[in-house]
Amino acid sequence: MAESFEYAIRKDVKNNPIVREVDEARQRELWRSVGFAGLFVVLLLGWAWQQFEFLQYGYRIEQMQREKAAEEDTARRLRLEIQTLTAPQRVEEFATKTLHLVAPSQKEAIVIERVVPASPPAKTVVARRGSIG
Repeated sequence: MAESFEYAIRKDVKNNPIVREVDEARQRELWRSVGFAGLFVVLLLGWAWQQFEFLQYGYRIEQMQREKAAEEDTARRLRLEIQTLTAPQRVEEFATKTLHLVAPSQKEAIVIERVVPASPPAKTVVARRGSIG
């Protein structure tokens, strides 16, 4: 009979929700930690962005140096070609063979001397054209 008595007692269990109080100090600490983590992430992203840009500028500089070397090589070849084409022997050969020109004799050649302009007098008056004022 003792056993049946135990089953006869009904245990009343209330499943009321438990309401916890918000711990303000812990909330502040949580937000402070989130703020520091966010700041760290922003700084890390800024550093990574700078490193990426640094690499990009390095690649651009390298590309520009290659282009500059290619342009300098082209300029050197063109200057050599200009010097070759304007060489007096080549011009004379082109004139005589292609254009059928004849070199002038000593009697036919006219030498034009370069005239050096005279220096102006020590005291000169210079007039300007245009309106006065």
